[in-house]
Amino acid sequence: MDRDALADFLRRRRESIRPADVGLPAGARRRTTGLRREEVAQLTGMSADYYSRLEQARSTQPSPQMLRALARSLRLTEDETEHLYRLAGHAVPDRTGVPLSVRPALLFVLDQLRDAAAFVCTDTYVLLAQNELARLLMGDLVTGLTGYQASFAWRWFTDPHSREQVPEPECDIHSQVTVADLRAAWARRREDADMRELVDNLLHSSAEFAELWARHEVAVRRAQRKTFMTRVGAITLDCEVLDTNDNQQLVVLTPPAGSSALEDLNLLRVVGEQTVGQSSSHTG
Repeated sequence: MDRDALADFLRRRRESIRPADVGLPAGARRRTTGLRREEVAQLTGMSADYYSRLEQARSTQPSPQMLRALARSLRLTEDETEHLYRLAGHAVPDRTGVPLSVRPALLFVLDQLRDAAAFVCTDTYVLLAQNELARLLMGDLVTGLTGYQASFAWRWFTDPHSREQVPEPECDIHSQVTVADLRAAWARRREDADMRELVDNLLHSSAEFAELWARHEVAVRRAQRKTFMTRVGAITLDCEVLDTNDNQQLVVLTPPAGSSALEDLNLLRVVGEQTVGQSSSHTG
């Protein structure tokens, strides 16, 4: 880990970003060029103290998950993200058939969605970015892992804990929808290493996945209604999936008309902000 070079790189990237680029107000009394350190920390989901130590070259080694979050917050290109990993002393994630950096326009849309949870993922269910409400609703699913293990589809079929936020009656439906959607993506990209690796490992490791895969059901995921078990209770939302032209998807979760879901999301945000404030105040 090259602490000095990492600190310089983070500082220069932070100073090059305007608040408006990430959906923040400029403010009349702003003296800092670009973003403030605490703003980057907030966007990344880390304590302001830890981010300050990163820029002061006196931090511990950041995890791959933290690097992925920093790359998103600082709007790094794929080349810049690889550079960030190297400076931090981590192996660079393999580039696959789908770009793992999110285009600035998609990130801008993500940051502007205040009353909806939203995230960007690949067609192999690797989450690349989440907005604040999505993190509160689903947990931080931008893992920093590489290969098929980074896929939420992999965790869904191999890790029972991944189903804790979904009501049990909906789990079978979610499994069917996931496999049918993955079938459609596999047909488009069956020769790509990331797709082949994910499907082969799921067939080997999950009897449930293998049984559903054998049905050969195909249905591109476009819209559905999903319920999430959260710290403020169950929240049911409409899920809209918007495809891009590079095998990435913008997924938007919105309150159904006439429901109390918006109030529930606002309560979840308040509870989440209180939790973050408490944990940040105890960070040394």
